[in-house]
Amino acid sequence: MVAIVLLLVVPLVPGGLAYGSPAPLIGLPVESIVVLLLLCLLPWPPARVAVAAGFGVIIVIALVLAGIDAGYEAVLDIPFDPLDWQQLGDAFGVVQDSIGAAAASGLVVLLAVAAAGLVVALSWAALRVGGAVSPGRGHGAIVISTVAAAWALAALTGSQPVAGQPAAAAASLHAITASASHAAAGLAALADLHQQIATDSYRDTPGSDLLTSLKGKDVVFTFIESYGRAAVHGSDFSGGVDQVLRDGEAQLRADGYASQSAFLTSPTFGGLSWLAHSTFQTGLWVDRQPLYSKVIRSDRLTLTEAFGRAGWRTVSDVPSNTEPWSFGTSFYHFDTLLDANNVGYQGPSFGYARIPDQYTWKHFADHELARDHQPVMAEIDLVSSHTPWAPLPELVPWSQVGDGSVFGPQPAQGESAAVVWQDPKRVRQAYAQSIRYSLGAMFAFLHNSDDPNLVLVVLGDHQPATIVSGHGAGHDVPISIISRDPTVFESIDGWQWHDGMLPPPDAPVWPMSAFRDRFLDAFSAG
Repeated sequence: MVAIVLLLVVPLVPGGLAYGSPAPLIGLPVESIVVLLLLCLLPWPPARVAVAAGFGVIIVIALVLAGIDAGYEAVLDIPFDPLDWQQLGDAFGVVQDSIGAAAASGLVVLLAVAAAGLVVALSWAALRVGGAVSPGRGHGAIVISTVAAAWALAALTGSQPVAGQPAAAAASLHAITASASHAAAGLAALADLHQQIATDSYRDTPGSDLLTSLKGKDVVFTFIESYGRAAVHGSDFSGGVDQVLRDGEAQLRADGYASQSAFLTSPTFGGLSWLAHSTFQTGLWVDRQPLYSKVIRSDRLTLTEAFGRAGWRTVSDVPSNTEPWSFGTSFYHFDTLLDANNVGYQGPSFGYARIPDQYTWKHFADHELARDHQPVMAEIDLVSSHTPWAPLPELVPWSQVGDGSVFGPQPAQGESAAVVWQDPKRVRQAYAQSIRYSLGAMFAFLHNSDDPNLVLVVLGDHQPATIVSGHGAGHDVPISIISRDPTVFESIDGWQWHDGMLPPPDAPVWPMSAFRDRFLDAFSAG
């Protein structure tokens, strides 16, 4: 009986993972029927063992692919592309930061042992039932032939014991073919990329014609991690974020700043921030890792290179980086690369977020803006609002930030990721708190940095994961431009962005890939 249950249920599980409910577990799995028919036709024992083992491997592969795909859909709102297998390492890194290295490694080992055990169990079940229905065992052949005929009839008639779920199931085969289809789509996108890279109206524009309306200004592009439309509209926590934006806008006006806002549609969701960064910088739609890997090895003009060509000193500030980043210079063409190792931070880590956003702003203000220098263009990739949103930092007086030691007691005073992630409501509250903190740190920077030539473009990289933003939330992220100079807003008058830091629900929405050219068009010589 155990063998029969294994053959009837396990091959259907990939369908349940894809559908998000147990409904697809009601059906006849064609994979089990086929393997039993093959075993009936093979009298040679070694061949039977090989077929049974192959069946077990195929079903487990389908389970793994379906499980990863379900995870991608839940967290990133995209299907898993096998060409993106490298991203599993990054996902493991996030898990490590959430539950600890030992627990994460133990989980991987447990999953590997379970997969191997399931291959053995399925192989045994196929051989056990195959032996019972072999031609020499009474009515066994009649039974398996009847089941096969029932599957074929159900397939022809479209029988659905549960609405939307066919009785003639092929869930494991579908999981494998779906992954193959995603890989094929990825390969097609790669094939089109070369022409897209080459089609660039700004490739040969001399520096003297680039960004002429911004000469003499410090221009800072800042990504607030996971800052999506869900943070500002339509959620049970957006009211608190909106109040921070309104209060910050009032402070900006008192300090002589103006601001305008809209939305961009990110190529990613819930993670993979570097896809958004590269899309924003290059004007190409980079929505999967293989495209990113090819783009950063190309000669595509980035916003950073355009500023450098026009005479700016360019700075990358990525506090989540702990290793050398060669593409920061070889592709993005930053003059200076700041990371977790060279900004003098002596405070505690906040889980994945090694350095609090307030320290990042303070260090940038003190070391990049407050000295005599040629104008600076910078990209700052903030990290305090990165999942798992626990433990979280709190703002301290600007003058007390120092080397970050002031943050020392804070991680122990906040809730741990293990506690927060026991309850989806707590997760959403922690996310909202992280966004309020990140926005507050930005407003503190603007209030305390006396740079009349500053132009700040602040935006989200992607929406937070589905547990926060909900299903069908879309990929839109807020974007704002902040400056004391009215001519900056005169240059973008045609954009029709809305005044203030809080874009209304009907504010303009651009693809993130449209920003580079529209920005260069607005601020460069005609």
